[in-house]
Amino acid sequence: MTTAPAPHLAGNFAPVLDELTAHDLPVTGAIPPELTGWYLRNGPNPHAAASAHWFLGDGMVHGVRLEGGRATAYRNRWVRTSTFTDGAQLYDGKGGFDRTAGLANTHVVRHAGRTLALVESSFPYVLDHRPGHELETLGPYDFGGRLTTAMTAHPKTCPTTGELHFFGYGGLRPPYLTYHRADAAGELVLSRPIDVPGHTMMHDFHLTDAHVVFMDLPVVFDHTTPGLPYRWDPEYGAHLCVLRRDDPFGPVRRLPIDPCYVFHALNAHDDGDDRIVLHVSRYASYGGPAPAHLWRWTLDLSTGTVREEQLDDRDCEFPRIDDRLAGRPARFGHATAAEGPGSGPVPGALIRYDLEAGTSERYDFGPGRTPGEAAFAPADDTPGGPGWLVTYVHDAATDTSDLVILNAEEISAGPVATVRLPRRVPYGFHGNWLPDPAC
Repeated sequence: MTTAPAPHLAGNFAPVLDELTAHDLPVTGAIPPELTGWYLRNGPNPHAAASAHWFLGDGMVHGVRLEGGRATAYRNRWVRTSTFTDGAQLYDGKGGFDRTAGLANTHVVRHAGRTLALVESSFPYVLDHRPGHELETLGPYDFGGRLTTAMTAHPKTCPTTGELHFFGYGGLRPPYLTYHRADAAGELVLSRPIDVPGHTMMHDFHLTDAHVVFMDLPVVFDHTTPGLPYRWDPEYGAHLCVLRRDDPFGPVRRLPIDPCYVFHALNAHDDGDDRIVLHVSRYASYGGPAPAHLWRWTLDLSTGTVREEQLDDRDCEFPRIDDRLAGRPARFGHATAAEGPGSGPVPGALIRYDLEAGTSERYDFGPGRTPGEAAFAPADDTPGGPGWLVTYVHDAATDTSDLVILNAEEISAGPVATVRLPRRVPYGFHGNWLPDPAC
C-alpha cells in the first residue's frame, strides 16, 4: 500500500531533484528592455529526505536573468549550508548552537555588494554573483565574527543611510531578541539585546525613519510541538516593542495589541512625532485555517495605545512595496491573494493596494495558475514611481512554471511578458529583483 505524501511534499510543493542551467528562454510578449539583472527567489526544497514541515526543506534559489529585452538564462541551485553538505545540526543538545547550521531557505537579498541567502535560525550564506558562477555558495557570513545570534530573513535597508537593520531571536535563555545594525559598507556597527519575556517566533519587524518596531506575538517556543517547535498561546499576550533609532540603547516601549500573528509586514512610517503607522498581513491566530488580511495599526506614542483596523476582507499574504520607500510613506503596496473563500493557502491573484485612496486593483491568473510573492522592479530612479511586478507562476494543468512580468501601475491589464521556464519552480517564499550595479 502506497502512502500519500504529506501536503507540503505533494503537487507543486514537491521538491525538484536536480540543478539546471538553461539559456535563451522563450518569451511571450515584450520584456521591458530597461530590466537588466536577476530575479531571484528562495524556498524550501529537501534534497536527501522528506522534511517534517514545509518550512524545514533545504534552501534552493531559482533565478532568471533579463537583459536587453531577453530572458538570457535560468539557474536553480541549492544553498550549500553546513547542514546540506555535512549534516550539521543547529543545536547540540547541551546548550550550544552552530549558527552555520541551517537551511538558508527563506529569502535572498543584496547588501554592500553581497548576495545573502537567509533563514531566521542561522547565519546568512553568501551566494556568488560573478557571471557564469551565479548562485554558487561561497560560505556562511557572520560580519567578520561580530554577529553571534541568528539573523532574520527580513532585514530592512534604510533608503537614507544605506544601513541594514535586522534582528536575531530564539535561544533557550535570555536575551531572546537582539537588534543589529550594519552600515552601508556592510560593517556590523550595533548589537543591542531587547528585553522580552519569552522566546516567541518573530518572523518580521518594522523600520521607519525614526523607529524600529518588533512584534512580540503569542507564538511561543515549545520543543514538544511536532514539526516546528512553536504553539499558539494567547495568554502570553501581544505587544509592539518600539525603539528610537537615534537612541538605540534607550528604553523600549511595549504597546499592547489584541492577540494575533503576523508573518509579514507591508511597510511602516512615522506620522509626526508621536504616531507610527504599520501595515501588516494579520492572522487572527496561528496554526489554524483562518487566512491573513490586510490591517493597519496606528501607534500613538503619547498615550501608549494602538488603533487596530482591518482594511480588506480578502486573503492576503506576501505583501511588498517598492523597497526604496522602506520606512517611509508608500502609497502603493501589493500582495498575493487566495483564489476564493475556503480555497486554502494556495493563492491565485495579485492585488495592488492604494493605501491613500483606500482602493485596490486585482489581476487573476486564471484557474490553476498560481503566483508566488511578487517583487517590485523599478522602471526609473523615482522611489514610488513606475515599475513592474515580477513573480513565478505555476500552471497546474501542465505542471510547468513561468516568470511573469506585470506593469505595477495597471496590473489588471495582465502580463506584459511571460517567460517559459525549463522546469517547474516549487512554491517558495521570498525573493528580489537584483539589477546589475550601475557602472
